[in-house]
Amino acid sequence: MVGFRTHMERALEQARAAGLRGEVPVGAVVVAPNGRVVAAAGNRTRELCDPTAHAEILVLRAACAAAGSERLSGHDLYVTLEPCPMCAAAISFARIARVYYGADDPKSGGVAHGARVFAHPQCHHAPEVYDGIGATEASRLLRDFFAERRDGQA
Repeated sequence: MVGFRTHMERALEQARAAGLRGEVPVGAVVVAPNGRVVAAAGNRTRELCDPTAHAEILVLRAACAAAGSERLSGHDLYVTLEPCPMCAAAISFARIARVYYGADDPKSGGVAHGARVFAHPQCHHAPEVYDGIGATEASRLLRDFFAERRDGQA
């Protein structure tokens, strides 16, 4: 259980940094089978003017580049928010072994909610999924971020 907290804490650091940049505070890390973090990223959709620049997509791109492969078999992904359908599909294509996520996303999620990408028969690879890891802090970051915007402070 120590590894979960350590790696999710790194994802939460990326989420906090994203929030400070004015991005929705979501962070992700990819961990190699040996336990080493090989890539870390936070959302950058606004900064890059790219609707696909979600934390998961960015971290998968960086980890694949580091591995020199489009596949990350045996790797784990830690992300602060339930992946959306786009990110869930990319996770499947990358052959991630396990996904650990923090906060549920009933509105836009693609794993436990909405599209439930990994449950479809067309899904070529379904990782093991563990939810609720760091959920309290991840939810607080998102709640505070959107509350500030509603209150006109940002």
